[in-house]
Amino acid sequence: MAPFATLAEFQAQLEGAPGPDTAAKAAAEERNGQLTKPPGALGRLEELAIWYASWVGNGRPTMERPQVIVFAGNHGVTARGVSAFPAEVTEQMVLNFQHGGAAINQLSKAFGASMDVHALSLDTPTADFTTGPAMSEDEVVAALATGWNAVDAAADLLVVGEMGIGNTTSAAAIAHALFGETASDWTGRGTGVDDAGLTLKTQVVTEGVAANPQAVDNGLEALRCLGGRELAGMAGAIARARVEGIPVILDGFICTAAASCLERAVPGALDHAVAGHVSAEAAHGKVLYALGKDPILGLGMRLGEGSGGALAIGILKGALACHSGMATFAEAGVSDG
Repeated sequence: MAPFATLAEFQAQLEGAPGPDTAAKAAAEERNGQLTKPPGALGRLEELAIWYASWVGNGRPTMERPQVIVFAGNHGVTARGVSAFPAEVTEQMVLNFQHGGAAINQLSKAFGASMDVHALSLDTPTADFTTGPAMSEDEVVAALATGWNAVDAAADLLVVGEMGIGNTTSAAAIAHALFGETASDWTGRGTGVDDAGLTLKTQVVTEGVAANPQAVDNGLEALRCLGGRELAGMAGAIARARVEGIPVILDGFICTAAASCLERAVPGALDHAVAGHVSAEAAHGKVLYALGKDPILGLGMRLGEGSGGALAIGILKGALACHSGMATFAEAGVSDG
Protein backbone atom coordinates (compact mmCIF):
# COMPACT_ATOMS: atom_id res chain seq x y z
CA MET A 1 0.00 0.00 0.00
CA ALA A 2 1.07 3.58 -0.62
CA PRO A 3 3.11 4.94 2.31
CA PHE A 4 1.19 8.22 2.58
CA ALA A 5 -2.22 9.41 3.71
CA THR A 6 -1.81 13.17 3.22
CA LEU A 7 -0.26 15.47 0.64
CA ALA A 8 2.46 16.37 3.15
CA GLU A 9 3.38 12.70 3.54
CA PHE A 10 3.37 12.28 -0.23
CA GLN A 11 5.74 15.23 -0.57
CA ALA A 12 7.99 13.68 2.06
CA GLN A 13 8.28 10.56 -0.10
CA LEU A 14 9.44 12.71 -3.00
CA GLU A 15 11.89 14.60 -0.83
CA GLY A 16 13.41 11.36 0.45
CA ALA A 17 13.74 9.67 -2.92
CA PRO A 18 17.26 8.50 -3.85
CA GLY A 19 19.20 9.99 -6.73
CA PRO A 20 20.91 8.24 -9.63
CA ASP A 21 23.69 5.69 -9.14
CA THR A 22 26.85 7.68 -9.74
CA ALA A 23 29.05 4.59 -9.99
CA ALA A 24 26.81 3.08 -12.69
CA LYS A 25 26.82 6.40 -14.55
CA ALA A 26 30.61 6.53 -14.45
CA ALA A 27 30.82 2.93 -15.69
CA ALA A 28 28.43 3.70 -18.54
CA GLU A 29 30.41 6.79 -19.52
CA GLU A 30 33.63 4.80 -19.49
CA ARG A 31 32.13 2.06 -21.65
CA ASN A 32 30.64 4.60 -24.06
CA GLY A 33 34.12 6.04 -24.58
CA GLN A 34 35.52 2.63 -25.55
CA LEU A 35 32.88 1.55 -28.09
CA THR A 36 33.75 1.07 -31.76
CA LYS A 37 32.59 4.47 -32.99
CA PRO A 38 33.91 8.02 -33.12
CA PRO A 39 33.16 10.00 -29.94
CA GLY A 40 29.59 11.30 -29.99
CA ALA A 41 28.75 9.55 -33.27
CA LEU A 42 25.50 8.13 -31.92
CA GLY A 43 24.37 11.53 -30.78
CA ARG A 44 21.62 11.58 -28.22
CA LEU A 45 21.45 7.79 -28.10
CA GLU A 46 24.64 7.90 -26.05
CA GLU A 47 23.16 10.38 -23.59
CA LEU A 48 19.97 8.31 -23.22
CA ALA A 49 21.89 5.10 -22.55
CA ILE A 50 24.03 6.72 -19.87
CA TRP A 51 20.96 8.34 -18.26
CA TYR A 52 19.16 4.99 -18.20
CA ALA A 53 22.20 3.19 -16.79
CA SER A 54 22.44 5.68 -13.94
CA TRP A 55 18.87 5.03 -12.81
CA VAL A 56 18.84 1.23 -13.08
CA GLY A 57 22.26 0.98 -11.42
CA ASN A 58 24.02 -0.94 -14.18
CA GLY A 59 26.74 0.42 -16.45
CA ARG A 60 25.83 -2.07 -19.20
CA PRO A 61 22.04 -2.35 -18.93
CA THR A 62 19.32 -4.01 -20.95
CA MET A 63 15.59 -3.34 -20.78
CA GLU A 64 13.49 -6.41 -20.02
CA ARG A 65 10.30 -5.27 -18.23
CA PRO A 66 8.88 -1.98 -19.54
CA GLN A 67 5.45 -1.11 -18.14
CA VAL A 68 2.74 1.12 -19.61
CA ILE A 69 -0.11 2.29 -17.37
CA VAL A 70 -3.15 4.22 -18.61
CA PHE A 71 -5.29 6.10 -16.08
CA ALA A 72 -8.82 7.32 -16.84
CA GLY A 73 -10.93 9.92 -15.07
CA ASN A 74 -13.86 12.26 -15.64
CA HIS A 75 -13.90 16.01 -15.09
CA GLY A 76 -16.75 18.10 -13.74
CA VAL A 77 -15.55 21.07 -15.77
CA THR A 78 -16.82 19.36 -18.93
CA ALA A 79 -20.27 20.66 -17.94
CA ARG A 80 -18.99 24.03 -19.14
CA GLY A 81 -18.80 22.70 -22.72
CA VAL A 82 -15.00 22.69 -23.05
CA SER A 83 -14.73 19.47 -25.07
CA ALA A 84 -15.88 18.38 -28.51
CA PHE A 85 -16.80 14.96 -27.07
CA PRO A 86 -19.14 13.94 -24.24
CA ALA A 87 -17.80 12.50 -20.97
CA GLU A 88 -19.26 9.08 -21.86
CA VAL A 89 -16.39 8.62 -24.31
CA THR A 90 -13.99 8.14 -21.39
CA GLU A 91 -15.67 4.92 -20.28
CA GLN A 92 -16.08 3.73 -23.87
CA MET A 93 -12.36 4.16 -24.48
CA VAL A 94 -11.51 2.33 -21.26
CA LEU A 95 -13.41 -0.66 -22.63
CA ASN A 96 -11.46 -0.32 -25.87
CA PHE A 97 -8.16 -0.37 -23.93
CA GLN A 98 -9.31 -3.43 -22.00
CA HIS A 99 -10.24 -5.21 -25.23
CA GLY A 100 -6.89 -4.40 -26.86
CA GLY A 101 -8.27 -2.11 -29.57
CA ALA A 102 -6.54 1.22 -28.96
CA ALA A 103 -3.32 2.63 -30.37
CA ILE A 104 -1.59 2.28 -27.01
CA ASN A 105 -2.34 -1.44 -27.00
CA GLN A 106 -0.57 -1.84 -30.33
CA LEU A 107 2.44 0.28 -29.35
CA SER A 108 2.86 -1.47 -26.00
CA LYS A 109 2.80 -4.83 -27.74
CA ALA A 110 5.19 -3.67 -30.46
CA PHE A 111 7.86 -2.69 -27.92
CA GLY A 112 7.36 -5.55 -25.46
CA ALA A 113 5.70 -3.56 -22.69
CA SER A 114 3.07 -4.83 -20.28
CA MET A 115 0.00 -2.61 -20.19
CA ASP A 116 -2.45 -1.90 -17.38
CA VAL A 117 -5.56 0.29 -17.31
CA HIS A 118 -6.98 1.95 -14.20
CA ALA A 119 -10.35 3.72 -14.33
CA LEU A 120 -10.70 6.09 -11.37
CA SER A 121 -14.29 6.66 -10.20
CA LEU A 122 -15.64 7.40 -13.66
CA ASP A 123 -19.16 7.66 -12.25
CA THR A 124 -18.02 10.45 -9.91
CA PRO A 125 -16.47 13.31 -11.90
CA THR A 126 -14.26 15.81 -10.13
CA ALA A 127 -15.87 19.10 -9.15
CA ASP A 128 -16.04 22.00 -11.62
CA PHE A 129 -12.81 23.82 -10.77
CA THR A 130 -14.23 27.19 -11.81
CA THR A 131 -16.19 27.15 -8.54
CA GLY A 132 -13.46 25.80 -6.25
CA PRO A 133 -11.06 22.86 -5.94
CA ALA A 134 -11.57 19.92 -8.28
CA MET A 135 -10.74 17.46 -5.48
CA SER A 136 -10.55 17.34 -1.71
CA GLU A 137 -7.25 16.29 -0.15
CA ASP A 138 -8.64 12.81 0.52
CA GLU A 139 -9.71 12.47 -3.12
CA VAL A 140 -6.41 13.53 -4.63
CA VAL A 141 -4.45 11.39 -2.16
CA ALA A 142 -6.60 8.38 -3.10
CA ALA A 143 -5.84 8.96 -6.79
CA LEU A 144 -2.12 9.41 -6.08
CA ALA A 145 -2.19 6.14 -4.14
CA THR A 146 -3.87 4.34 -7.05
CA GLY A 147 -1.04 5.47 -9.30
CA TRP A 148 1.61 4.58 -6.74
CA ASN A 149 0.22 1.08 -6.23
CA ALA A 150 -0.16 0.47 -9.99
CA VAL A 151 3.59 0.45 -10.59
CA ASP A 152 5.34 -2.91 -10.86
CA ALA A 153 8.38 -2.54 -8.59
CA ALA A 154 10.22 -5.00 -10.86
CA ALA A 155 9.68 -2.86 -13.98
CA ASP A 156 12.76 -1.33 -15.56
CA LEU A 157 10.93 1.44 -17.43
CA LEU A 158 7.60 3.22 -16.93
CA VAL A 159 5.34 5.06 -19.37
CA VAL A 160 2.09 6.56 -18.11
CA GLY A 161 -0.82 7.76 -20.20
CA GLU A 162 -4.36 9.00 -19.73
CA MET A 163 -7.89 9.09 -20.99
CA GLY A 164 -10.32 11.72 -19.76
CA ILE A 165 -12.64 13.99 -21.71
CA GLY A 166 -11.86 17.55 -20.61
CA ASN A 167 -8.36 16.88 -19.42
CA THR A 168 -6.59 19.27 -21.79
CA THR A 169 -8.53 22.01 -19.99
CA SER A 170 -7.24 20.68 -16.69
CA ALA A 171 -3.67 20.51 -18.03
CA ALA A 172 -3.89 24.06 -19.37
CA ALA A 173 -5.11 25.34 -15.99
CA ILE A 174 -2.24 23.58 -14.19
CA ALA A 175 0.30 25.04 -16.63
CA HIS A 176 -1.18 28.51 -16.21
CA ALA A 177 -1.05 28.20 -12.41
CA LEU A 178 2.52 26.88 -12.32
CA PHE A 179 4.18 28.78 -15.16
CA GLY A 180 2.24 32.05 -15.33
CA GLU A 181 1.65 34.00 -18.56
CA THR A 182 -1.97 34.12 -19.76
CA ALA A 183 -4.55 31.37 -20.10
CA SER A 184 -4.43 31.67 -23.89
CA ASP A 185 -0.73 30.76 -23.85
CA TRP A 186 -1.60 27.31 -22.48
CA THR A 187 -5.04 26.57 -23.93
CA GLY A 188 -5.39 24.65 -27.20
CA ARG A 189 -8.07 22.88 -29.18
CA GLY A 190 -7.64 19.51 -27.48
CA THR A 191 -9.85 16.98 -29.24
CA GLY A 192 -10.89 19.60 -31.78
CA VAL A 193 -13.05 22.44 -30.45
CA ASP A 194 -13.87 25.24 -32.90
CA ASP A 195 -12.96 28.90 -32.45
CA ALA A 196 -15.91 29.60 -30.18
CA GLY A 197 -15.06 26.51 -28.16
CA LEU A 198 -11.44 27.64 -27.82
CA THR A 199 -12.57 31.05 -26.57
CA LEU A 200 -14.83 29.40 -23.99
CA LYS A 201 -12.12 26.95 -22.95
CA THR A 202 -9.63 29.79 -22.43
CA GLN A 203 -12.16 31.65 -20.29
CA VAL A 204 -12.75 28.51 -18.21
CA VAL A 205 -9.00 28.13 -17.60
CA THR A 206 -8.82 31.78 -16.53
CA GLU A 207 -11.76 31.32 -14.17
CA GLY A 208 -10.33 28.09 -12.76
CA VAL A 209 -7.02 29.62 -11.73
CA ALA A 210 -8.77 32.70 -10.34
CA ALA A 211 -11.06 30.48 -8.26
CA ASN A 212 -8.10 28.54 -6.82
CA PRO A 213 -5.39 31.03 -5.86
CA GLN A 214 -3.76 28.43 -3.60
CA ALA A 215 -2.78 26.52 -6.76
CA VAL A 216 -0.52 29.27 -8.09
CA ASP A 217 3.15 28.24 -7.86
CA ASN A 218 2.18 25.24 -5.68
CA GLY A 219 2.58 21.90 -7.43
CA LEU A 220 0.48 19.64 -5.24
CA GLU A 221 -2.26 22.23 -4.73
CA ALA A 222 -2.39 22.77 -8.50
CA LEU A 223 -2.85 19.03 -8.92
CA ARG A 224 -5.62 18.94 -6.30
CA CYS A 225 -7.46 22.08 -7.30
CA LEU A 226 -7.12 21.99 -11.10
CA GLY A 227 -6.24 18.40 -11.95
CA GLY A 228 -8.27 15.24 -12.32
CA ARG A 229 -8.03 11.78 -10.87
CA GLU A 230 -6.20 10.45 -13.93
CA LEU A 231 -3.62 13.26 -13.70
CA ALA A 232 -3.11 12.47 -10.02
CA GLY A 233 -2.83 8.78 -10.90
CA MET A 234 -0.05 9.54 -13.37
CA ALA A 235 1.70 11.76 -10.83
CA GLY A 236 1.52 9.03 -8.20
CA ALA A 237 2.99 6.47 -10.59
CA ILE A 238 5.81 8.79 -11.66
CA ALA A 239 6.60 9.48 -8.00
CA ARG A 240 6.68 5.76 -7.17
CA ALA A 241 9.06 5.21 -10.07
CA ARG A 242 11.31 7.95 -8.68
CA VAL A 243 11.41 6.25 -5.27
CA GLU A 244 12.06 2.83 -6.86
CA GLY A 245 14.72 4.10 -9.29
CA ILE A 246 12.65 3.21 -12.36
CA PRO A 247 13.32 5.42 -15.41
CA VAL A 248 10.25 7.15 -16.87
CA ILE A 249 9.36 8.29 -20.37
CA LEU A 250 6.83 11.14 -20.26
CA ASP A 251 4.02 11.27 -22.79
CA GLY A 252 2.19 14.37 -24.00
CA PHE A 253 0.75 17.62 -22.67
CA ILE A 254 -1.51 16.14 -20.02
CA CYS A 255 1.09 13.72 -18.67
CA THR A 256 3.71 16.48 -18.64
CA ALA A 257 1.36 18.87 -16.83
CA ALA A 258 0.77 16.23 -14.16
CA ALA A 259 4.52 15.60 -13.88
CA SER A 260 5.13 19.34 -13.57
CA CYS A 261 3.25 19.28 -10.28
CA LEU A 262 5.90 16.94 -8.87
CA GLU A 263 8.79 19.07 -10.10
CA ARG A 264 7.24 22.20 -8.59
CA ALA A 265 6.68 20.36 -5.31
CA VAL A 266 10.26 19.05 -5.11
CA PRO A 267 12.83 20.34 -7.61
CA GLY A 268 14.63 17.37 -9.17
CA ALA A 269 11.63 15.06 -8.78
CA LEU A 270 11.69 14.45 -12.54
CA ASP A 271 15.41 13.73 -12.91
CA HIS A 272 14.49 10.10 -13.64
CA ALA A 273 12.24 11.13 -16.53
CA VAL A 274 12.80 12.03 -20.18
CA ALA A 275 10.26 13.46 -22.62
CA GLY A 276 9.15 10.86 -25.13
CA HIS A 277 7.83 13.34 -27.67
CA VAL A 278 6.48 16.82 -28.23
CA SER A 279 2.83 16.74 -29.22
CA ALA A 280 0.83 18.88 -31.62
CA GLU A 281 -0.86 20.56 -28.64
CA ALA A 282 1.06 23.84 -28.79
CA ALA A 283 1.48 24.31 -25.05
CA HIS A 284 3.27 20.97 -24.64
CA GLY A 285 6.53 22.31 -26.04
CA LYS A 286 6.28 25.30 -23.71
CA VAL A 287 5.90 23.07 -20.65
CA LEU A 288 8.80 20.88 -21.75
CA TYR A 289 10.95 23.98 -22.17
CA ALA A 290 9.99 25.18 -18.70
CA LEU A 291 11.01 21.78 -17.30
CA GLY A 292 14.25 21.64 -19.31
CA LYS A 293 13.17 18.46 -21.09
CA ASP A 294 14.26 17.92 -24.71
CA PRO A 295 11.76 15.61 -26.47
CA ILE A 296 13.04 12.47 -28.15
CA LEU A 297 10.43 12.50 -30.95
CA GLY A 298 8.35 15.13 -32.73
CA LEU A 299 5.77 13.44 -34.94
CA GLY A 300 2.77 15.72 -34.64
CA MET A 301 0.94 13.27 -32.39
CA ARG A 302 -1.86 14.43 -30.05
CA LEU A 303 -3.62 11.23 -29.09
CA GLY A 304 -2.63 10.86 -25.45
CA GLU A 305 -3.03 7.35 -23.98
CA GLY A 306 0.74 7.21 -23.44
CA SER A 307 1.19 6.69 -27.18
CA GLY A 308 4.12 9.05 -27.74
CA GLY A 309 5.90 7.78 -24.65
CA ALA A 310 5.39 4.17 -25.71
CA LEU A 311 6.74 4.87 -29.18
CA ALA A 312 9.89 6.33 -27.63
CA ILE A 313 10.52 2.98 -25.90
CA GLY A 314 11.82 1.83 -29.27
CA ILE A 315 14.37 4.63 -29.42
CA LEU A 316 15.57 3.90 -25.90
CA LYS A 317 15.83 0.19 -26.68
CA GLY A 318 17.97 1.09 -29.68
CA ALA A 319 20.20 3.24 -27.50
CA LEU A 320 20.68 0.42 -25.00
CA ALA A 321 21.28 -2.18 -27.73
CA CYS A 322 24.15 -0.11 -29.08
CA HIS A 323 25.57 0.80 -25.67
CA SER A 324 25.47 -2.67 -24.17
CA GLY A 325 25.84 -4.80 -27.29
CA MET A 326 28.54 -3.08 -29.31
CA ALA A 327 32.12 -4.23 -29.01
CA THR A 328 34.79 -2.03 -27.52
CA PHE A 329 37.87 -1.21 -29.60
CA ALA A 330 39.84 -3.73 -27.57
CA GLU A 331 37.25 -6.49 -28.00
CA ALA A 332 37.00 -5.91 -31.74
CA GLY A 333 40.72 -5.60 -32.31
CA VAL A 334 40.15 -2.19 -33.92
CA SER A 335 42.62 0.62 -33.48
CA ASP A 336 41.10 3.59 -31.66
CA GLY A 337 43.58 5.99 -33.17
